[in-house]
Order: sequence, then structure tokens, then C-alpha cells
Amino acid sequence: MIIFTYDNTFDGLLSCVFFAYEQKKFPDLILSESDQKPLFADEEYYVTTEKEKSTRVWKALEKKLSKFARNMMLSVWLSELPETAMLLFRYFRKNIDHPQGIEMNFGDDDVLRIKDIAQKVGTDARKLIQFIRFQETADGIWFAPVSPRYNVLSLIVPHFKSRYTTQPWIIYDTGRNVGLYYDTRTVQEISFSQKDLAELKSGKLDNEKLSGEEAFFQQLWKEYFRSITIKERINLKLQRQHMPKHYWKYLTEIQ
Repeated sequence: MIIFTYDNTFDGLLSCVFFAYEQKKFPDLILSESDQKPLFADEEYYVTTEKEKSTRVWKALEKKLSKFARNMMLSVWLSELPETAMLLFRYFRKNIDHPQGIEMNFGDDDVLRIKDIAQKVGTDARKLIQFIRFQETADGIWFAPVSPRYNVLSLIVPHFKSRYTTQPWIIYDTGRNVGLYYDTRTVQEISFSQKDLAELKSGKLDNEKLSGEEAFFQQLWKEYFRSITIKERINLKLQRQHMPKHYWKYLTEIQ
């Protein structure tokens, strides 16, 4: 068994591809530094991330793969599933080695799995866009806590940048303790302390942190939601089909 260890970045994975072809050593397992290693291995290599080498691999993939296929690969990477590194490595290798590539050969198990994961990540991003609820803070920033299944914040940024061009906002993934802050010009990554995170996970900011009208409008929205509900026609099964329960945690009207 040949094992590669890397820094768990996408550039690092591309560097693994370069290293494998350079050394003619192809891994049976690719692990991050924090992963548990098997007790027995024939060969182990730590692959250092090198931007120049990862760029060369990406340019080679650009020549072999369509933009659609490359976007699928990036979506699979954002899934953060345990199988991701080896799945993508096999997909890279098959497309590099095959004269015409195999990006849409759905008879191949890896291609089919890539497509399946990419679809699930895309669905998560679309649902997140639908069910985000912003709260206006006292300092004029619109804040939205979220808990997506996958690491999809980067996929939803274009939508909110174009939708709220003149409003500063923060979309914060409470599960991964990372968020994106838009200051009406650029987007940057931020994170909060564990103390602040505990409050954010509740989904409700303290009143002193909200703008003067926010608490009023939240209460107004809840009352409207209750007033249009016809108890005799409640269909929870249908409701969950259109509004999956996973996304209820930070919905103002559900709290």
C-alpha cells in the first residue's frame, strides 16, 4: 500500500497529482495530516504543496475538461467527504491518461459518484440561498447565521453580491466557524471566538446587538406567518418537501 499525506488543500491535492506522475508512484490512500494512518503501509510520502506544480496540473486539466466538469470537481472538493481526495485523484488520473478524457462517461463508477456528490452540493447551495434570513445589527451590517451540510459559502457569494450590492453583510457558517463579510466592495473571510460562536449558534442575537427596528420586524414577520397558517390544512410532509427541516434552525418564522 502506498500512502500520500498532504495539507488538505485543493492545491495540495493537485501537488499530489504532480508528485505521483513525477515519481511514478500512485497512491492507494491520500490522507490529511490529522487523519488516522493504517498500521501497515509499504510506502509513505508527505507531499509538500507547491503552487507552481499545482498550477501546472490545473492547466493540464483545463485542456482536458470542460468548465462544467471542472465546476463539478470543485463542488466535490467543497463536500469535504472522507472519500473526496482519492475520488478526485482517480478522476484526475483517468482524464489525464485517457486520450479524449472520460468526464461524461457515466459508465465509470468514479464519474457517476462525482456527478452525484456535485448535485448534492449544488442543491445545498440553492437551498441555502432560499432559506437565509438576515438580521440587521446595530452597526448596520446584515447578519445571517447558516448551517449548510457542505462547505458552500463560496458558491452563494455571487448571488448575494449582485442582490445586495450596497449593503454590508455577513453570512456565517456556525458549524465550521467561518464566515464571509462583504463591505460593499470586497468579500473577506472572518471567524469569531468560541464565546461569540456559542451565541451565534442559537440563531438569535441579543436585542442590544440588533438595530432599532429589527426586533419589531422579526416579531411582525412571526405574527404574519402565524396568521396565514390554516391549522386544518397543515401538511408537515409537504412542507418538509419544499422546506427541508435541516434549514429550519435559523428561520425567523420557525424560532
